[in-house]
Amino acid sequence: VTWATANKIVSGYGNGKFGPNDSITREQMALILMNYAKFKGYDVSARAVLSGFDDAASVSGWALDALSWANTKGFIQGSGNKLMPGGNAERCQVAAILQRFAGMYND
Repeated sequence: VTWATANKIVSGYGNGKFGPNDSITREQMALILMNYAKFKGYDVSARAVLSGFDDAASVSGWALDALSWANTKGFIQGSGNKLMPGGNAERCQVAAILQRFAGMYND
């Protein structure tokens, strides 16, 4: 947490509070992944239009850019016609997302 905070990858819940044992949502993961990509110097300017997903309106404002970026890059694809932004990122989903990320940025 100390390293990730110092490098602007995570910021916690505010007021210096973190939940290292909490489950992570899909939109939280998108933000962390995008912040890590920025840290590495990768281009994070691409955005997808999320309005085609039934639950696009439920994406938190703070996560919209990150989820849009993660979707356009193919990291977070959704299930059917839903992104499930506030849903917990399951272990198998995290593994697939990280595999896609590593496959694109394999430096």
